[in-house]
Amino acid sequence: MGLKVVVIGAGQAAAAFAARLVDLVPDAAITIVGDEPSAPYQRPPLSKKYMTGEMSADRLLLRPLEWYADHRIAMRTGVRAEAIRPAEAVVRLADGEELAYDRLLIATGASPRRLPAAIGGDLAGVYTLRTLADADAMAHEFHPGRRALIVGGGYIGLEAAAVAATLGLDVHLAEMAPRILQRVAAPQTSDYFRALHAGHGVKVLENVRLARLVGQSGRVARAEFADGVALDIDFVLVGIGIAPNTALAEAAGLAIDNGIAVDLSCRTSDERIHAAGDCASFEFGGRRIRLESVQNAIDQAEAAAAAIAGQAVEYRPVPWFWSDQYDVKLQIAGLNLGHDNVVVRPGARPGAQSVWYHRGEEFLAVDAMNDPRSYMFGKRLLEAGRNVTPAQAADPAFDLKTLL
Repeated sequence: MGLKVVVIGAGQAAAAFAARLVDLVPDAAITIVGDEPSAPYQRPPLSKKYMTGEMSADRLLLRPLEWYADHRIAMRTGVRAEAIRPAEAVVRLADGEELAYDRLLIATGASPRRLPAAIGGDLAGVYTLRTLADADAMAHEFHPGRRALIVGGGYIGLEAAAVAATLGLDVHLAEMAPRILQRVAAPQTSDYFRALHAGHGVKVLENVRLARLVGQSGRVARAEFADGVALDIDFVLVGIGIAPNTALAEAAGLAIDNGIAVDLSCRTSDERIHAAGDCASFEFGGRRIRLESVQNAIDQAEAAAAAIAGQAVEYRPVPWFWSDQYDVKLQIAGLNLGHDNVVVRPGARPGAQSVWYHRGEEFLAVDAMNDPRSYMFGKRLLEAGRNVTPAQAADPAFDLKTLL
């Protein structure tokens, strides 16, 4: 019998890991354990095309069910992994089954942060969006004229607001920070998306604190803010970030540091256990970070598979992200951590622009709004280790291609 490999988690990282490992170790015996009933599926469309009805549930699947059977991958969906016993190299499932492993991948992802029950977070009509079940549970709310409150001005909140406004809902978006996207983007990017949403009728409230949600017959009916503003609402969607699912790893004695700590081979503090995706943290730019992105889930998982196959690998990413809102595609390359200089470059088309981040003269990242050319050049520069100065980035007459 081949190498016994168990994967805890059935998301993007699990699917990428399995696909890579069957190529590298064809006789590996892989078992994927997931607490959702579905095989691995795409999550980003849940707040976009799935919510609008443009994408069906079967199209969300990363691979057809037959693929797993064809590659002798056992799927244990709809069951929760309850414990890892590293000394015995065993995973215990909630139904009592025990799975022995030679190598284990933890790809448990993350869970959405929720509003406290003390302020009404447990009322009916208050939702989070992370899973297919979450999207299905709130689908009946998205009808013209319904009054939606989106709590949180990050990308998930803004994407949900865009869908709701497009479908004809009356949308308020509330952000506790002084501006939307404050944690992840420069003021110039925030300004762009604030104006975009205002142009589609979304009422963006910044620097406001939700005091409580008020229910009627157990269902949310009103939102009250600390400044005295109150809104009558039909439902609430909470998008205030995610927390890595580390409980299993922590209980198993693995090192935890802003997630499950892994090295450049995505190996945890136990040499037989790897981790990948939203639950895993790694060294980047002198600090330990987690990347909540499709790119990171895929690339980390493939690095873990290569390491298990005996290859010498080092995961050193050039991060990239994207967000779709209305007719705008935001593409991000790099990480803007530690930037102290921001310049804006006009795009070739009306409404297109890019925001370039630097630390001194060093190029760190770019946000490109309907400007795929700037995104492409920014990403290629980062991959090649080349630099573009703030003055060059800000000058629309400067040809970025000359730097490559």
